[in-house]
Amino acid sequence: MSSNFIDYVKIHMKSGSGGAGSMHFRREKHVEKGGPDGGDGGRGGHIILRGNSQLWTLLHLKYRKHVMAEGGKPGEGNRRTGAQGKDEILEVPIGTVAKLAETDEIIGEITHDKQELLIFPGGKGGLGNDHFKTPTNQAPRKAQPGEPGTADWVVLELKLLADVGLVGFPNAGKSTLLASVSAAKPEIADYPFTTLVPNLGVVAYRGDQSFVMADIPGIIEGAAEGRGLGLRFLRHIERNSSLLFLIAATTEHAGKEYKILLNELEEYNPELLDKKRIIVLSKCDLIDEKEKKKLLKQLPTDIPHVAISSATGLGIQEMKDLIWTALH
Repeated sequence: MSSNFIDYVKIHMKSGSGGAGSMHFRREKHVEKGGPDGGDGGRGGHIILRGNSQLWTLLHLKYRKHVMAEGGKPGEGNRRTGAQGKDEILEVPIGTVAKLAETDEIIGEITHDKQELLIFPGGKGGLGNDHFKTPTNQAPRKAQPGEPGTADWVVLELKLLADVGLVGFPNAGKSTLLASVSAAKPEIADYPFTTLVPNLGVVAYRGDQSFVMADIPGIIEGAAEGRGLGLRFLRHIERNSSLLFLIAATTEHAGKEYKILLNELEEYNPELLDKKRIIVLSKCDLIDEKEKKKLLKQLPTDIPHVAISSATGLGIQEMKDLIWTALH
């Protein structure tokens, strides 16, 4: 199992403080009382996220518990502004959401390659004494300190981008299906919660076309309340443009199982029900024709559905056609 799939990290981030303004007076050989010429401090470094389409996981940030940008340098005489602090730029996969750990307030989301998101700006540099001279105060002994940077715990969460998300109970056959239609190699065993991380697979379609399918770990009744592994995985479904409900043919009642899955999604986020849906009855090699017809009759007539077997290939092309139609 790919334990390298990291979709959640919590990092303490601190932007750089601004440099202090300079309190300096011009000192030249022939000028007895030179005026103020203190320069401004440089701004502190920003904390920035940058989208990188080559990344699929937050693994590279797993052990970075603290990220600190450099402070700005102080101003100098002769009105010289201090150097800016170096920005700290974190590369993240597309689909990364940044939020404040304590309040869950969303700072922003990375939705495309090279996009930059400012997490915390660096503190402004202080003004030098050159700014404070007035007709009545020609030699101000005053300069500003730089503004402090911003520090807080930030959570980065990855939501997978896939064309179609597989939704179903544990051991409904999602991993087997993904392995049979794509080059993905998820770990497969016949017990609940084999899939502990989402698996992505590119599915070849007629000609040289393809679409991305995500096997999202099984949800169980109560996932929306956070039971099992539910909540962490439900967020991946938010990004899929259509949903494929996988129901094992070994179930007692296909219609009821579909309703439970639908209910879980609605509890979590009612907008998920706006996505296009397809129902797939899997493992049909384990039942006879009569049983198959009975189970298909239990499914809602207004949702496209198909009976398949990943083992024998039954219905797989028809399923791909249904997905392609839903996507386009």
